[in-house]
Amino acid sequence: MAKQKKFITCDGNYAASYMSYMFSEVACIYPITPSSTMAEYVDEWAAFGKKNMFGRPIRLAEMQSEGGAAGAVHGALQSGALATTYTASQGLLLMIPNMYKIAGEMLPTVFHVSARTVAAHALSIFGDHSDIYAARQTGFAMIASGSVQEEMDLAGVAHLATLKSRIPFLAFFDGFRTSHEIQKVEALQMEDMIPLVDQEALQEFRNRALNPENPVTRGTAQNPDIFFQAKESINKFYDAVPDIVAGYMKEITKLTGREYHPFNYYGDPEAENIIIAMGSVTDTIKETIDYLRAQGKKVGMIAVHLFRPFSAEYFMQALPKTVKRLAVLDRAKEPGSAGEPLLLDVKSQFYRKENAPLIVGGRYGLGSKDTTPSQILSVYENLEMNEPKNDFTIGIVDDVTFKSLPPKEEIDISPKGTYQAKFYGLGSDGTVGANKNSIKIIGDATDKYCQGYFQYDSKKSGGFTCSHLRFGDKPIRSTYLVNTPDFVACHVSAYINLYDVLKGLKKGGSFLLNSIWDEEETKNRLPDHMKKYLAENEINFYIINGTKLGEDIGLGTRTNTIMQSAFFKITGVIPYEMAVDEMKKAIVKSYGNKGEKVVNMNFAAVEAGGKNVHKVEVPAEWKNIEVKESNGTSDRPEYIVKVVDVINGQKGDSLPVSTFAGAEDGTFPLGTAAYEKRGIAVHVPEWQAENCIQCNQCSYVCPHAAIRPFLLTEEEVDAAPEGTETRVATPSKMFNGMHFRIQVSVLDCTGCGNCVEVCPSKVKSLVMKSLDSQQAEIKRWDYMVNEVSLKEKVVDKTKSVKNSQFAQPLFEFSGACAGCGETPYVKLITQLYGERMMIANATGCSSIYGGSAPSTPYCKHKDSGHGPAWANSLFEDNAEYGFGFSEGVTSQRNRIEDIMRTALNNGVSDAEKEAFQLWIDNKNDG
Repeated sequence: MAKQKKFITCDGNYAASYMSYMFSEVACIYPITPSSTMAEYVDEWAAFGKKNMFGRPIRLAEMQSEGGAAGAVHGALQSGALATTYTASQGLLLMIPNMYKIAGEMLPTVFHVSARTVAAHALSIFGDHSDIYAARQTGFAMIASGSVQEEMDLAGVAHLATLKSRIPFLAFFDGFRTSHEIQKVEALQMEDMIPLVDQEALQEFRNRALNPENPVTRGTAQNPDIFFQAKESINKFYDAVPDIVAGYMKEITKLTGREYHPFNYYGDPEAENIIIAMGSVTDTIKETIDYLRAQGKKVGMIAVHLFRPFSAEYFMQALPKTVKRLAVLDRAKEPGSAGEPLLLDVKSQFYRKENAPLIVGGRYGLGSKDTTPSQILSVYENLEMNEPKNDFTIGIVDDVTFKSLPPKEEIDISPKGTYQAKFYGLGSDGTVGANKNSIKIIGDATDKYCQGYFQYDSKKSGGFTCSHLRFGDKPIRSTYLVNTPDFVACHVSAYINLYDVLKGLKKGGSFLLNSIWDEEETKNRLPDHMKKYLAENEINFYIINGTKLGEDIGLGTRTNTIMQSAFFKITGVIPYEMAVDEMKKAIVKSYGNKGEKVVNMNFAAVEAGGKNVHKVEVPAEWKNIEVKESNGTSDRPEYIVKVVDVINGQKGDSLPVSTFAGAEDGTFPLGTAAYEKRGIAVHVPEWQAENCIQCNQCSYVCPHAAIRPFLLTEEEVDAAPEGTETRVATPSKMFNGMHFRIQVSVLDCTGCGNCVEVCPSKVKSLVMKSLDSQQAEIKRWDYMVNEVSLKEKVVDKTKSVKNSQFAQPLFEFSGACAGCGETPYVKLITQLYGERMMIANATGCSSIYGGSAPSTPYCKHKDSGHGPAWANSLFEDNAEYGFGFSEGVTSQRNRIEDIMRTALNNGVSDAEKEAFQLWIDNKNDG
């Protein structure tokens, strides 16, 4: 009787952790996105006593840095313990010195890497291969996975092969696209892995460990007479690696039926044009090959699994003899190189060989740029050209150096019967969590295949999220965003005016809107382009007021469970009763330890989601609406309209390379955050003037500078929008008859309520009201910041909290979480010293809310035009980076002083003498 397979629904990080836990005794870790959850899983399992193949929980140690983690792994290996670590990007680069040592000392280990962009002109937490390419010369063998299932299978191959070969391995997969993609996969079992372990090799590794009972010296300093020879002595071990890896791949194939080789070929056996690539793009290429072969095209692909050592023998075995043209795709850019690494490896296989195919190379997917079937079609079409373009790019428009292949219209080539859905949400509103839950419900409770991928912007909670879900009866290989959904849910009412949420929704598809309005008001609020799309494409339109339901139930702003239930009710992807039962099981599992009340509130949310969905009949006349295009004129700055608004509208992929001409070094202008006006708060504060004691505490604690005190002259009060209420500023002697007003920017407020909580007046001077009721404040805010003059010199801003808040904040409307406890202090220091600040910002929370393109919350002073000069280097070097600022400025000031002293000695005018001496006397005073 065949052994029953075990399936689990998990992401790539889980798969890597699952396999590494079996083989490891020690894990030395330091967190870095997107690898962090690998170590978190291991930590959790060890804490609950999960056993590895040696019958023990892993011993886990969190170090002070990635360099420290690599050093600790090195030491653990020398002691005879099987050790591992998990990392990405700069974290991997910090490990490189130890990697040379580990490889040189032939210590078996596996570093699991969710491949991520290395910061250059900008930080990117997203995926490409620049990090693993930077480590390719260390001597580590490198094995690549292209999907969650492949990571589950090949991580085991890496652990088995490192023991047998004595060569350390780096097992990598694409950051985010695989690390965070959820798939239903077969989980390999430890009882099947243990027989594959070379026990003799394991014992030899233990025997070589440092041990005072059998002492040796290891890691000597060698002179020119022997270093070279010793280095060459390892060749035979590397020569053996491809066969060892291929052997273990065969064993995995026997266990699973999934075929693996160091290089896997897919496509027509007589293909003439093929692509060579590695990582998640290989599944997209497979889909595209199936599409083209159905049209009679002879195309194929080689998926690279064993990248290092690069085996000519196994590569040639995979290559069809009919191939005439090759396109090699690299997910990285190496400026100044003759070509990217994989391209150069492939080219070297054909050096001086007769009838070698024509080989071109291209770049794709940098920084997790989505790579779609239409882009792969462009690559195959390029190969069919008389003279195929070399050094090309796909997925972007290069209108500067003209390297990009022409973009094509997106196509849907997913297997027939695949159901695709998109969910637009707000960071921390629970949308992503609910969709992960939905994927697991469908994956675990049915025989369907499923996939979930989650798209984020760089803001913290309160930012844009979009969940991309697919379900079907056939394996899902679509490693790209959902572009042609059957179902779209918009969980944030404000998004209908910010994003094109209906884009790509199939004819006859379904649209669910979390609407804070009734049916008629919802119809009135929809933009014309949405109305026309709904009617022309016969969309089934549903609304639910999840926001009100959540508040009534007691869940506050978290609408996720309500909307999840509504999704199952509308779509029928699985029977609704089954979905409700599984959702309630998940609620008990997630919230059971928080008490019966919390569980029951979430049960109520499930019921509410199913009962309160309302279908809206789409008027047929909406088809006839003429959508008026913008006339292109705007009072907003050109840069904001042509760059910032485009990126914020989730259309940044459309911007060509020329957009960044003149800013190639990654520079962005200050103050762009002020133009976002996201309007994401459900409730915002309303000022109750008659209760206010004018303490300015509300402004002081506001994380986003969205509530401020203003001092107005009589003339400014008279010119204010009708209905603007003020009070005489107190104490009147200090403010000389000026008027006082607290003004809220309701479109920039995140609704945290900090201002209401801190208000010390006997009766609160601020009351939370619905955003809809505060629309008149938009015009008042514009008047206050644009027409009312600054009065920050009326009082000494350094003397009290109250006084400080009359100064202009030079840090406003950041992407920090609602209620953030850090940003009020950042804001305050800019009010006091912002006009003469240089900021060295460590990578982390404050760099993300302080400088995520295109949103720059630091801004210039309204009168002087001066403001904080901000820059970010890395995570680990911030003190040194800031010290460099200081040293550089001091050096330049000393140079200026020398010039001035020389001038003073040579004779200058009295005015110049006075000015020079004044500057010299005060040069170190800020």
